[in-house]
Amino acid sequence: MSALADQVPPREDTRAKVKAQDLNTPRTFPHYASLAEWEAHRATIKRQILVSNGLYPMPKKTPLKAKVTDKVVRDGYTIEKVAIQTYPGFYLAGNLYRPIGKPGAEHIKHPAVLVTHGHWEVGRMANEERGSISARAITFARMGIVAFTYDMVGYNDTHQIPHTFASDRDHWVWGVSVMGLQTWNSIRALDFISALPEVDTHRLAITGESGGGTQTMMLGAVDDRLAVVGPCVMVSHSMQGGCICENAPGLRVDFSNMEVAALAAPKPQIMVAATGDWTATTMNIEGPGVESIYKLYGKTDNLKYVIFPFEHNINKTSRNAVYQAFGKWLLNMPAADSYSEPPYQMEKVEDLRVFPDATGLPKGAVTDVQLTSTIKNVAIDALNAAKPTDQVGLSAFKQKYSPLYLQTLKLDTTSVINAREEGGHESGGITSKPLTIGRADKGDSISALLFTPSTGKPKAALVLASPAGISGYTNTDGKTPSELVSGLVKAGNAVLLLDVFLTGSRANQELEAARVKPFRAYFDTYNLTNMQERVQDVATVVAYLRSNLSCKVAVAGSGAASLWAVLAAPIADGVAADCSGYDLDADATYTSDDTYVPCLRRAGDVKTALTLAASHPAIIAGVPADTIAGGWIQDVYQATGADTPLSSDASSLGALSGLLSRISTSPRK
Repeated sequence: MSALADQVPPREDTRAKVKAQDLNTPRTFPHYASLAEWEAHRATIKRQILVSNGLYPMPKKTPLKAKVTDKVVRDGYTIEKVAIQTYPGFYLAGNLYRPIGKPGAEHIKHPAVLVTHGHWEVGRMANEERGSISARAITFARMGIVAFTYDMVGYNDTHQIPHTFASDRDHWVWGVSVMGLQTWNSIRALDFISALPEVDTHRLAITGESGGGTQTMMLGAVDDRLAVVGPCVMVSHSMQGGCICENAPGLRVDFSNMEVAALAAPKPQIMVAATGDWTATTMNIEGPGVESIYKLYGKTDNLKYVIFPFEHNINKTSRNAVYQAFGKWLLNMPAADSYSEPPYQMEKVEDLRVFPDATGLPKGAVTDVQLTSTIKNVAIDALNAAKPTDQVGLSAFKQKYSPLYLQTLKLDTTSVINAREEGGHESGGITSKPLTIGRADKGDSISALLFTPSTGKPKAALVLASPAGISGYTNTDGKTPSELVSGLVKAGNAVLLLDVFLTGSRANQELEAARVKPFRAYFDTYNLTNMQERVQDVATVVAYLRSNLSCKVAVAGSGAASLWAVLAAPIADGVAADCSGYDLDADATYTSDDTYVPCLRRAGDVKTALTLAASHPAIIAGVPADTIAGGWIQDVYQATGADTPLSSDASSLGALSGLLSRISTSPRK
């Protein structure tokens, strides 16, 4: 028996006791014993980045309609103004620097690099001793590398949307965030330079500092087209990024920027650090952590990490380190290690600007409200296109949306489940057994009360959830079963009541209040929400019953618990939920402190959950068939040959007995 299997859950739920993580919580780089273990984890991290940024499944790419204008010729390079539409009507602007002057240069393919900028007050126009965007672009072009500098959202020419875009839950439930928009902009910027006729698409790179370092890491993690990456002064085990554009909700619940940087492995990567900022420990913490992954690939020569004695910067010394690495990996330059940035002259700011003022935006430029609608519709259209019309379509839907659903809810379905039995009592043919159930090494401790027939094996089991916890389905003593529970058990079934996270006996208003402030150091970026924890608890006890009673398990709930039951339905064998009182088509239903899950609406909310559960019996009450959610559920269940799930009754003895009878006799699917 493994050590994990021997563990018993703690008596107190440590999830509520442990201080919430934030952007400054120190992290350690995990140990991965094998490349296979890392690759499995890598796939999960990549999917989490995409999901949290609203990019899973990847949106359909619309025409960029690139405008490249106003070329000027300089010594060894040209500069042009660029505007591309990353979404229809949303313009990303910047400057394109191309090499010229070398014999035959017009006939050869060049590497290309995206140059991202940090939170300089003047954005990509920054040009001072601490850092310069133009210096890098000019130098790369002189080296023979095409360079594209482009704006953060809200900076310089990309000013039609503010940098504070999408800073509330109404956006986040749809996966709409400024970080997601900037990540998408980087993907589309890579599309733009890849399409240039002189660019070698096998030698693409990105580099940036500070907030631009975050963008560099993210693109390096999710876009396999990159050959080389260079995040500067941002890969840290402590500070993870202090701006909303670096903290998409749901992003870093289980990992840090160190692991994000490691996702680029085994591609060549240079990490530049500074002694005067949060990357000061790079040589003994962050660097060796990322290097441990390169060792698994046998590619340690592809990682270089350096540190210089400066404050937060991308000065000439730091830039030189990047030139040297990129010169080696992209150009195979002789003596690349000694290359140094030559003198340069930045153009006048007004000569680099694409849209100098608001009146200069092209006709048809969208507002933030219109852009939000566009991004929402991308998700809605994708979901509708995947809507099953038969069993083949259902299988395809599950393949596409099950990973998104699991990642959005952050459902753990692999941990070892343990329990502590707290005695027991038998009366009137019913045995009651208090339990504490939890996942090994997770710190959760779920109070539960299991009722089983005193003789014989249960035919099926029901997890019966209530906002009041165990007391919702027991008599006033809190121990003996209610009439509903007694009826189910006397019919030969097991029933488990539970106090999910911060409810019932585990309710704690002080702890709950401390958890629901959505913007305190980007809480939602680093911690699970109440709803995620509660759905996990339902999933945990389902796994416990299935393993220990060796029977099929359904979930049921009403009120707030109806949403827990529906969202847990894909991991159960049946579901009954009375959703009366909830408008399942309204954003407000999914944005309260107790119902909020980042990206849930983009993932398809209850529509996806019940479609993933469509192979199993379902009874859903309180959802009118003429609503979007009701119509979807009705259509899918009818088209796939499942029982029609919409009902006026989901919580009576008869309805629940019928559900358990159906799951006990149906084949496992």
